[in-house]
Amino acid sequence: MKKDIHPNYAAVAATCTCGNTFTINSTLGQATIDLDVCSNCHPFYTGKQKQAATGGRVERFSKRFGSRSTK
Repeated sequence: MKKDIHPNYAAVAATCTCGNTFTINSTLGQATIDLDVCSNCHPFYTGKQKQAATGGRVERFSKRFGSRSTK
């Protein structure tokens, strides 16, 4: 590795809006990072996620107009 071209890689305290605090490594150069979501409050990790049952364009068209025969 070349000297003096790489950023400083140091431990940083990360704080989530839910109050969870943990330590990560970062090259940001700050002492703390404020996060919006973490593994304690994100719906995917907590099991409170919602399934989006959105169909594609063809399914919506078929549902709206049905299958019509041309006889």
